[in-house]
Amino acid sequence: MHANNIHNGSYDFETLIKTHTPLENFVFVNNFSTKTIDFSNNLAVLHLNKALLKHYYQVTDWNIPNGYLCPPIPGRADYLHHIHDLLDTTKVIKGLDIGVGSNCIYPILASQLFDWKMVGADINETAVNSANENIATTKKLQENIEIRHQQLNANLFKGIINTNEYFDFTMCNPPFHSSEKEANTGSLRKVKNLDNQMSSKLNFGGQANELWCNGGEGLFIKRMIKQSCSFKKQVGWFTCLVSKSENLKNIYKQLTKAGATYKTIDMNQGNKKSRFVAWQFVD
Repeated sequence: MHANNIHNGSYDFETLIKTHTPLENFVFVNNFSTKTIDFSNNLAVLHLNKALLKHYYQVTDWNIPNGYLCPPIPGRADYLHHIHDLLDTTKVIKGLDIGVGSNCIYPILASQLFDWKMVGADINETAVNSANENIATTKKLQENIEIRHQQLNANLFKGIINTNEYFDFTMCNPPFHSSEKEANTGSLRKVKNLDNQMSSKLNFGGQANELWCNGGEGLFIKRMIKQSCSFKKQVGWFTCLVSKSENLKNIYKQLTKAGATYKTIDMNQGNKKSRFVAWQFVD
């Protein structure tokens, strides 16, 4: 993990339980005499997130609707720390999260970690309403975050970025599966890797627009790169997570075609390796 990530280590479950007592119902000692939770249990992950947000980020009442994506917070914070390294942080920073989701986690962490101004955009009205409920609970979040409803599914930036509006960066955790079947297959593989009983449920939840789209993340990011060309003077850095490294070759090809300067930032969270691509248009 990034050196500045406060989650760079094991979870302190004793402290987290003191902060959020319902977490205690999900903590157990595993075969290695270590306290942990069942990470394939949506409710366990939900209460872990509640505890982390209360203890480290002063967010006391965070929630998501049933069945919506419950994000692992340490990895989400890592993405933001690496974006921080790209920016001139001597000025007020404004960022845009494409596909903010019901959890609103990136804007919340960006506000609490760096006091950044954030806009979150989503096509799902339930997600928009839930995100607004999450930021309404804390004054600082209300001051720093605005949620916008994307009306047209085909658009990523148009209809969200206003005329003469400037963002220092955009970020996105794209739907990386190409179908519901592929998403469920990936979930079963995760459950097996966690050495838990197999389940047909997605172990961190998620709706269709959060987890899959036609063509998967490769086609989604290609579309994002094409559309970013129309906003090259209104965004400092465009960034997007890339789950599948085999998609990088085509992403680089599309970025070169668009005339963008780009870099790939690798991230490691335990045994999991991930990355995001960052690009900009320089005169």
